[in-house]
Order: sequence, then structure tokens, then C-alpha cells
Amino acid sequence: MLAQWPMIALLASFALAAAIIFFSGLRLTILADRLADRTGLGEAIAGGVLLGAATSFSGTIVSITAAFDGHASLAFSNSIGGIAVQTAFLAIADVTYRKANLEHAAAELANIFQALVLIGLLALPLSAMVLPEFTIFAVHPVSFLIPLVYAGSLVASRIVRETPMWHPVSTSETRDDFPEEESDAARKQSTQRLFAMFFVFMGIMGCAGWAIAKIAAEMTIRFDLSASLVGALMTAVTTSLPELVTTLAAVRRGALQLAVGGIIGGNTFDTLFLTAADVSYRDGSLYHAIGMADYFWVVVSILMTVILTAGLLMRERKGPISIGLESTLLLMIYVGAVVLQAIVLNG
Repeated sequence: MLAQWPMIALLASFALAAAIIFFSGLRLTILADRLADRTGLGEAIAGGVLLGAATSFSGTIVSITAAFDGHASLAFSNSIGGIAVQTAFLAIADVTYRKANLEHAAAELANIFQALVLIGLLALPLSAMVLPEFTIFAVHPVSFLIPLVYAGSLVASRIVRETPMWHPVSTSETRDDFPEEESDAARKQSTQRLFAMFFVFMGIMGCAGWAIAKIAAEMTIRFDLSASLVGALMTAVTTSLPELVTTLAAVRRGALQLAVGGIIGGNTFDTLFLTAADVSYRDGSLYHAIGMADYFWVVVSILMTVILTAGLLMRERKGPISIGLESTLLLMIYVGAVVLQAIVLNG
């Protein structure tokens, strides 16, 4: 059906879906912060689990839809490209927080642990690439391993938060995670109602993600574009808009651990796209159906996550241009990767 649509209709539909994702993300930030206080999860874990999963839902639908339609490169690069751009969003949030380096003020052990887990999860697709193309019901064994590692990390994160073996040094710029006082009107809403609203907005974003996947696939075919380029720089950026919105909104609200945890948790959740996409891709192993241009973004994402983790550990108060040195490096690496992808890797 989309093949019959004029170009202006495709672009308008794409923009509408992006707007739906954008504004739904605004509402999700507020709900996630309130649920963090209500449930006692804390901002870092709530950001990593609730907010990370919710804001990544539209991207999940994009990867599943693309893989089911046989667009392996689009499905893979949408997932991994989203991790890279979302990490760059954290550097943008650092620019907006003027009191100190964001990674310094948002010291939280759970975020550091999740970042290390993310590095391990990103290494799994690389291991699949160098292993033989062996599948079980057309699914590579690595795809079974990814959700197991993710689930185990959630349990471990809770343990790290409740019984930490070390604590970050508190400074005058450190923003501690304390539950906020709710207004009378907010207290009247039950926790169950908050969760219901949360999942409604997730569903809306999922529908928008499905539309984006269909439109992106049509544009790839119509204009003979690289699926890796479209996935990493078009659908990934669009479906990652909630992470940008929620991160900036969380920083403005003073929920710094939620902002950092939302990005890292969203990135960790994004690795589950690969399992979902591999299951949906019926022509064999997803990891062997893609090219080096797709794996390029795995390397970029690992490098950016290593730098972010180092920044969370070193906790620089002020960087050379009023943001952390790691934020400067993250932006430089991402921009450089975009240039390489657009000019060098895709001719």
C-alpha cells in the first residue's frame, strides 16, 4: 500500500509518528519519576527498567517489523544505532546542566553496573559474527543468551542498590536520590492507575514505531538507500527521541540518576531488539545476514559506553568547555561515526 503513496504523504506520516513518540515520551518521564518514588526502586533502577523499556518500545517494534519483512540490516542497525545516539543524548543533557558535570552530580553505583553489563551485551553480537552460522529454529544461540544476561543484570542491579559494597564520594555538587513530596492531587492517583497510564503511552509509542518501520522500509526501497544508513541515522534517531526528551526533562526536574539511568537502561534494553529481530527474521541468523557497516555501530557503541563508564567513575567536576571531558568525547565520536557512515562506509 505504501508503494502507492506520494513522497509528501510518506514524509508527513513519518513526521506525525515521530511527534507521537516525542510527546508520549514527555508524559512517560513524569510517570516514571513518580513510580520510582512510589515503588521504592530508586531513580537509577526505575530509569533503567521502567523508563528505559518504555522509551525503547517504539524502537523494538521497528526492529521486529523490519526483520519480519526481511530487512535484516534495517532491523539490526536500528537497534545498535539507537544505542549510539542515545549515549550522545546524555552528552547533550550534560550541556544543559550547568551546576557541574552531569556524571559527577549523578553518582550512582547501579548506573555504573548497568553500563558494564551493556558493554558485555554489545560484545555478544560480535561473538555471533565470528561464530559459525548455526541456528535453532532459525534463531542464533546468542539471541537466547542476550535476554538471560539482561534478566540476570536486573536482579544483580537490585542487589547492588540494596547492599552496595562501596559508595561514591558525596560532594557539594552530588545530587542525592530522595523521594519527592507528591501533591494532594497526585496522591489521589493509585499506583495501579499510574502503571496503567504508563502502559497506555507505551502502546501508543509502539504503534508509532510500527508506522515508522513500514515507512522507512518503503523509502529504502524507493530511493535505493542503504538500509544500514537508514536504520542507524533515520529510524534510530527518530525512535530515540523519547530518550532525548525524557533525559532533558529529568535533568530539568533534578532527577539526575533517572536521566543517566534512563539512557543506560534504555541502551541495555535495546540489545533485546536483537533477540526479537533474530526471532522475527525467518531466513536464518540475523547476525550473518548483515554487513560490516552494521557492525561498525556495535564498535562505536562499545567505545562510547566505555567512555561514559570512565566518566561515571572519574566524576570530573568541570570539563574544558563547562561540560565533562567524556561528554565532549562522546559528541566527537558520534559525529565522526555519522560522517564515516554517510561518506566512507556507504560511498
